[in-house]
Amino acid sequence: MNTIDFLSIATVAFLGSLGHCVGMCGGFVVAYTTAKIDPQTSKISQSLAHFVYNIGRVIAYMLIGAIFGALGSIFMVSPTTHALLFVLIGVVMILMGLSLSGNIKFLTSIEANLTNLPLFRTIFSRLIKSKSLGSFFLLGVLNGFIPCGLVYFFAASAAATGSPFWGAVVMLVFGLSTIPVMFGLGTVAGFLKSSSFRLLMIKIAAIIIALYGIYLIYKGYMIWTHPGMMKMHMHHMMQQMHKI
Repeated sequence: MNTIDFLSIATVAFLGSLGHCVGMCGGFVVAYTTAKIDPQTSKISQSLAHFVYNIGRVIAYMLIGAIFGALGSIFMVSPTTHALLFVLIGVVMILMGLSLSGNIKFLTSIEANLTNLPLFRTIFSRLIKSKSLGSFFLLGVLNGFIPCGLVYFFAASAAATGSPFWGAVVMLVFGLSTIPVMFGLGTVAGFLKSSSFRLLMIKIAAIIIALYGIYLIYKGYMIWTHPGMMKMHMHHMMQQMHKI
């Protein structure tokens, strides 16, 4: 992973949270805020509940990242499969960018409605009735596993690292970048849900996602034509791991 990767991840995550995440998870946040947080309690207590919820989300994302990073490592056995992985993920990201911009329906077709499953409803019903800090954490974890186009995008980025560790780091950066908007959703919900503002943020995020997809396709092409780049890429990741 390098600076351009982390910068792209943080930028898309933040802009995406302003646009896509508010629409996807906004109802989830409003629901638990209304049912579980007493407005008469101190601001510190309310903030702590939101913080614990978001920590649960981030941990769920990191687990997803580690799993996809491990799956991606299977493709690192040769320069050819490594290059194909980058190209495949790049194409998927371009499709996601086009879908976010409203040009195709690729994104909506893969966002399965998990919330309609009986098991999900049972778990959500039990957690929403509890006011313990642990229930906020578990709700965050539950929210983290709700199918979402942006989560798929970053899971693909995690797979491209070919490492469980770096896959988890990718999703950590994603999760942390979405916290400011999700944390403050209750106080600025009207502004964030403004259709014109959300549309602008989604358009910007869509462009960045598509450009990042093109960048990964180029990266795959370079690995395909210059197999030595794979060794350099893996060596760079190992050096970064040692620094951490």
